[in-house]
Amino acid sequence: MTSNVATRWQSFNSQTEINQATTQRILDAAKEAIAKHGNFLIVLAGGSTPKNVYELLAKADADWSKWHVYYNDDRCLPVDHPERNSLMAAKAWLDHVAIPKSQIFDIPTELGPIEGAKAYARTLAGLRTFDLVLLGLGEDGHTASLFPGQTVDNSADAVPVFNAPKPPAERVTISQNRLNDTHEVIFLVTGAGKQEAVDNWRKGVKIPATLIAPACGVDVYSFGVALN
Repeated sequence: MTSNVATRWQSFNSQTEINQATTQRILDAAKEAIAKHGNFLIVLAGGSTPKNVYELLAKADADWSKWHVYYNDDRCLPVDHPERNSLMAAKAWLDHVAIPKSQIFDIPTELGPIEGAKAYARTLAGLRTFDLVLLGLGEDGHTASLFPGQTVDNSADAVPVFNAPKPPAERVTISQNRLNDTHEVIFLVTGAGKQEAVDNWRKGVKIPATLIAPACGVDVYSFGVALN
């Protein structure tokens, strides 16, 4: 599946170092996209490592008026629930910079998985190729809400998820095919708990993260895992 796609592994020596490198790469990608397209389309990940990056972005100087923000997935919870990816990103970053609210596209998972996915698919309809997709890696090898042992649904740009193996069971995720329609992917992988998933990935085991295999390849920024 991924034999012809480059996976570029980059290991960092500290949490601070990986956070700073990721932040700088996002800011550089934004400048490049704005120069080329007039705007920057970024897809955000949830989790603790991206949160640290978002807090750095909140202090950065950028042409925020040209940024368009999307999410790779979210949980079917109320909009003010602390485990919503959109709420985390808003508090850490988006509420503190001048990105127009009309250019921040939360997944309306409060509508439930089916209606939330339909609504987000409409949001993504006709959108050009993403500039940068941020992704995490679960201990089970999942990314976004693409989980092991579940049938991959590429019926739309955004699809419902049921029976997720980690709570909450109901979610909405951008589909594999749409996540692959991007100019750049960065996986953020930190912590010894991810070691087995990383080992499997590097051995060629088809974990869900390997579904993300755009022509541009992927960059994996890692800290706290051994790249054996």
